[in-house]
Amino acid sequence: MRIVKVFNNNAVLVTDGTEEKVAIGKGIGFNKKKEDMIDPKKIEKLFVKKENEKLQQLLYRIPSDHFIVSEEIISYAEQQFGATLNEHIYIQLTDHISFAIERTENGIFIKNKLLDEIKILYSEEFAIGLWAIDFIKKKLNIELPEDEAAFMALYLHTMKPHGKDLKETIRQTSIIREMIQFIKNQVEIRINDNDLAYQRLVLHLRYALSRANEYEIRTLDEEMIQMIQRKYTLSYRVAQKMASELNKLYGIDWPEQELAYIALHIERLR
Repeated sequence: MRIVKVFNNNAVLVTDGTEEKVAIGKGIGFNKKKEDMIDPKKIEKLFVKKENEKLQQLLYRIPSDHFIVSEEIISYAEQQFGATLNEHIYIQLTDHISFAIERTENGIFIKNKLLDEIKILYSEEFAIGLWAIDFIKKKLNIELPEDEAAFMALYLHTMKPHGKDLKETIRQTSIIREMIQFIKNQVEIRINDNDLAYQRLVLHLRYALSRANEYEIRTLDEEMIQMIQRKYTLSYRVAQKMASELNKLYGIDWPEQELAYIALHIERLR
């Protein structure tokens, strides 16, 4: 493969037969120029066709140091996950990081309304996001807010093997936020986000949404459900009201056993 253009030390445009491709790899473009050959062993990612075109557009548009820090963040994330991320991450996350840096330099900060939920639901990804904003500060002297760690966490989560669509992940997280707010308003208690009971509730709501309308195995018998209804009347009523709102807004239906579980979590918060 011969180099057509050097974007930066870690990204070059090459010819491979009759095709042009973007090759990514640590040091692949270092001290290289047009027409130089590249070592195939240094290639970590090779982008072809549509992805190649999108990545070229991005590399022409953003500063090279933005791409370099993004590539380092992606490599770190893959090490932490012990898995290779979907190749779309190079375009989507890099574009987001570059825009976030640009916004921050211009004094524009976007609040992430799902920050609290993301911290709990995607804790591993959020930890990588925190590492990323610290890394960006060290490398570029740009201090991104914690909200950006949460945005990055969503991209990382959806780009993991078998990850969900980004829009669906945001939708589900937003629904969980609405349910939590509904519970807070109903029981009128101040909830500490670091409270283990609160974190368990958030996680349970996530799993409940994921398996909504797919109940085949009953894990609570009728006697246990009735006991929860009697003993924790208020908490169960709150769970019922929340489920009713969920059904009206999103067409999601939960059976009594799920409401009983949620009532238990609400009761622990109270």
